[in-house]
Amino acid sequence: MKIGIVGSGNVGGTLGARWARNGHEVFFAVRGEPSAQVREVLSIAKTGTAAEAAAASEVILLATPWEATQEAIASAGDLTGKILIDATNPLLPAFAGFTTPQGSSGGEQVAQWARGAKVVKALNTVGFNIMADPKFEAGTVAMFYCGDDAAARKPLRR
Repeated sequence: MKIGIVGSGNVGGTLGARWARNGHEVFFAVRGEPSAQVREVLSIAKTGTAAEAAAASEVILLATPWEATQEAIASAGDLTGKILIDATNPLLPAFAGFTTPQGSSGGEQVAQWARGAKVVKALNTVGFNIMADPKFEAGTVAMFYCGDDAAARKPLRR
């Protein structure tokens, strides 16, 4: 699968590196120096702008800090028809609460900003350290995801 990563820090870098090592074509959007996770897989992954990563990908992981999310979506260009996995959390600084209005959610806000994209909310309920080494003594665990397009949710079942 061709996966674009917008936000290549802890979450995006960790997941993108795992996916690249597992044979997926990964394209990281980077604005400056690539993170350590991205540098480890540069021989098997690509880097470029958010627009380049989005254009080259079937699925896009959005893993930005909330305050950078709207700008990151805008910089990705036209996302019409693309599957956009929203791994963001709309948190205030110091985890003091949520930035979204009561009765709304971060996923709904992302869907408004990314008009035409098939938004699936996922991968935002566990830390990147668990993503890097997802082994549990109890065996398999559940990862929650939601979206209103059944076909867009399918890649997350793998």
